[in-house]
Amino acid sequence: MRISVVAVGTRMPVWVGQGITEYTKRLPRELKPVWREIPLAKRGKDVATESVCAAEGECILKAIPPGERVIALDVKGQRLSTQTLAQQLAAWQMSGDNYSILIGGPDGLSDGCLARADLCWSLSDLTLPHPLVRVLLVEQLYRAWTITVNHPYHRA
Repeated sequence: MRISVVAVGTRMPVWVGQGITEYTKRLPRELKPVWREIPLAKRGKDVATESVCAAEGECILKAIPPGERVIALDVKGQRLSTQTLAQQLAAWQMSGDNYSILIGGPDGLSDGCLARADLCWSLSDLTLPHPLVRVLLVEQLYRAWTITVNHPYHRA
């Protein structure tokens, strides 16, 4: 199984890279995510949000390797408890499929990206800054994995 993260935005603060590196190095080789960054579409007062989102969505969809299952991070998506995520991760590993997790830009994911998704997942009801979402995502993958292998990191 391979996990790819396709994320809009290429200039992240240093702490984002440090957080991602810290949790990624703790993951087993087969769960280390491959990151694909998509540049932000040009924004301006004369540019409609929908067109910006659609442009980013086209780039995201092109970055998804063929045949991959898609998980879209979206505020309106399904909320998963940590235990449920651990069960889901174990099922993903057993499936033999590869997965792409999509993180949209400031305006979210396009309708095309959401339609392509096999699962829409909400990390929180809170509005989170996209740099933080990257760190939170990899930490949650690590936490879920520790549950599947009975590692003491997670305390229920």
